[in-house]
Amino acid sequence: MDTAERLLRLLSLLQVRPHWPGEELAARVGVTTRTLRRDVARLRSLGYPVDADPGVGGGYRLGAGGRLPPLLLDDDEAVAIVVGLRSTTATTISGVDEAAAAALAKLEDVLPVRLRERVKALQASTIRLPGPQVPIVDPDVLSVVATGCRRGEGLRFTYSDHQGRATQRSVEPYRIVHTGRRWYLVARDRDRDAWRTFRIDRVAGPSLTGHHYTFDDPPDPVGHVAEGTGIAPYDIEARILLHSDYDTAVRCFPASIGVVERGDEETSILRVGSVEWAPLVDFVCRIPGDFEILDPPELRERVAERAARLIRASKKV
Repeated sequence: MDTAERLLRLLSLLQVRPHWPGEELAARVGVTTRTLRRDVARLRSLGYPVDADPGVGGGYRLGAGGRLPPLLLDDDEAVAIVVGLRSTTATTISGVDEAAAAALAKLEDVLPVRLRERVKALQASTIRLPGPQVPIVDPDVLSVVATGCRRGEGLRFTYSDHQGRATQRSVEPYRIVHTGRRWYLVARDRDRDAWRTFRIDRVAGPSLTGHHYTFDDPPDPVGHVAEGTGIAPYDIEARILLHSDYDTAVRCFPASIGVVERGDEETSILRVGSVEWAPLVDFVCRIPGDFEILDPPELRERVAERAARLIRASKKV
């Protein structure tokens, strides 16, 4: 192999494993350990951080930072990335659509003809169903919030509620939950000493505090968001006993619909919220399988009225 081919081969191998013994890496590249050391020095001069362990039994690893190394993709990986980038152009993160379009253009320029045909076939046969308007999230805000979650470091930010009132918040971030339409931060509010759910599109000016922490008993982030967005905001809460086990119930009723709680081995409890009775009755009437309405009594009465009306209508000639 010539030098350029060797360097690409070396970069590819360094991405496969977190650490390579020097002799083994040299054998995989097909060079001596002395030539390997020279090639590593060339990669460093090009801006790729390659860390080396000292000693006879030392090895090499690709460090963090520096230039993004070239990626060697197989056919399926390349097609998956192109399709993913096309979907990303309709993202809810501000500015990411432009970056995705630029990355997509670069990738499509180097796609082999056979892969271009696969991508074109997918694109020509796929139609995106228009959805409701969704709030746009600032990628810089999302990045700072995610950093706080990853480091276990406190955050301060300005938060606007649904009425537009702004307050200063000091929180200990735990996890980010994406529902497909919105991004939420699950965090412990230090001033209120309670777990809270924050819509990230309403977060402004987040900054890391330098205060680090650990959680002894954090909540389930998905369940917490489901509770905060699907139950707490509504005046009416229904509890329904489902004659199906917990795993089956979770598959039928994801967190975007309601909160599923464990019952015994053969039952589970579904909690849902609503502003009005009519849509709640419609929802209950569409529940598959056997169930019982536990609360509230008014829901049982309204479902009984709906059932009686349907029976009367079915008897008419």
